[in-house]
Amino acid sequence: MTHTTNTRTKKPEDRESPLFPIVTTFGLGHMKPFPGTWGSVPTAALAGLMILTGFGPTDSPVIYHTVLACVLVGFSWACITLGKAAEQKFGKKDPSQVVADETAGQAIPLMFLPVHLVPTMTGKLLFVLVAFVAFRIFDIIKLPPAKQSQRAGGGVGILVDDIIAGIQALVFLHLIVLVWQMQTL
Repeated sequence: MTHTTNTRTKKPEDRESPLFPIVTTFGLGHMKPFPGTWGSVPTAALAGLMILTGFGPTDSPVIYHTVLACVLVGFSWACITLGKAAEQKFGKKDPSQVVADETAGQAIPLMFLPVHLVPTMTGKLLFVLVAFVAFRIFDIIKLPPAKQSQRAGGGVGILVDDIIAGIQALVFLHLIVLVWQMQTL
């Protein structure tokens, strides 16, 4: 019996980019349940770790903001450039496995944490938790214009609603702080 192997050569467009794991945030997008939440965890954990180790926004603002800006830009770039290929691979628009958009969007409220208002480490980490939860809520409920932004195709459509959710979470976080400050007057 003769054994034959498939020697079909893949076309360049059939080959997966070696950067493709970035769109699933290194596999977190395959975790169940709630892959979007899993995709948001690394950014929040990174912010919390930087605060704990003295590289937070008040102690080392340049390092803190540069790292989170790199997360925002890097994972946004992955969504935009690999999003269409990811939709083709997973067979649907904005597939749940693609969580680089959550990784990027989560960076927005974390970049502007008002941790200077609280003197304790616990208070600072509480702000990280509130930013995480607020982002997840806004990403899930998709208030306008986030829902409408998903009409865009490919990577832009995957990403934009999460950028908007990040901005909405940021505004919400600062409204909480404003109300809290008004209460203490």
